[in-house]
Amino acid sequence: MYIKKIIAATAVIGMIVGGIFAYTIYGKFFSPNTAFNNEEAHLYVKTDATYSDVRADLEPLIDDIESFDQVAERKGYVSNIKPGHFIIERGSNNNEIVNAIRSGNIPVKISFNNQERLENLAGRISQQIEADSTALLEAFTDTEFLKSNGFSEETALTMYLPNTYELYWNTTAEEYRKRMLTEYNRFWTDARKAKAEAQGLTPTEVYVLASIVQKETAKNDERRRVAGVYLNRLHNGWKLDADPTVIYAVKKQQGDFDQVIKRVLYKDLETDSPYNTYKYGGLPPGPIFMPDLSAINAVLNPESHQYYFFVADVSNPGYHLFAKTVAQHNANRKQYIDWINKQGINR
Repeated sequence: MYIKKIIAATAVIGMIVGGIFAYTIYGKFFSPNTAFNNEEAHLYVKTDATYSDVRADLEPLIDDIESFDQVAERKGYVSNIKPGHFIIERGSNNNEIVNAIRSGNIPVKISFNNQERLENLAGRISQQIEADSTALLEAFTDTEFLKSNGFSEETALTMYLPNTYELYWNTTAEEYRKRMLTEYNRFWTDARKAKAEAQGLTPTEVYVLASIVQKETAKNDERRRVAGVYLNRLHNGWKLDADPTVIYAVKKQQGDFDQVIKRVLYKDLETDSPYNTYKYGGLPPGPIFMPDLSAINAVLNPESHQYYFFVADVSNPGYHLFAKTVAQHNANRKQYIDWINKQGINR
């Protein structure tokens, strides 16, 4: 009888201990364990991250990091880190957190526009995905890749069409480049290529001319007219005489793309560069800027007219006065020169 009581007591104690242990384990796994007030927190795990790296990033987001350590160990996460962008919802427990950062890599939306050179683009993209600017620039300028896909060092920027794209944060530089090539080929449909050909242009030349158009006018509703002017000049064998190309040529020759040039001087027109369309006929060898899709579409769908000249309209900021003859243009140009002199703009 006494032995039975001991056995019974031992069983009860075992059940109590087991219950406490089960409750403790349940609590570690399934009790809320977040320390942030927002609806969600974002975690970025690098490709070569260790558990210590992840833990350091998680610590400010979690109430009890030690309990998370235990759950992460039990679920095998500590030795199986996954890179990427992960979202942790407020109120998540350790089990949910581990599941989220183990298999919930969420794509990010990246965007870019208004980039003057590949160096600028690389810097912009490196702020939005894991790949750094050095790796991106190396991928952008890889000569074998460029040659095999019909690009050159001068035209490499034309492959990148400004927009918003969705991809994984841990995308490599080469994967990003491949995605942009896919988007480029998707954009240049047979219909768009036919429109380019109707203007006597290749897709690359459309991009180059669009870069000039955008630099000339920030007004979307004026870009088709400006494109029409330059196409009139090209089709009639005239030089483009585009001020933005001279500014680019000066910057490139001086190796200083940070300088601000608001006024083109006569000495600038003598800059010996293939980008100087006052000195050399036809289009420059590459774009002088990354044009918006609106500028590209303006070149593909130009306004049909007989204008060959234009100058800034000082009475309507941002817009231009267009002329069909040199006499008309000189009259328009005088009002602009008088205005810019009054403003004291010398460079």
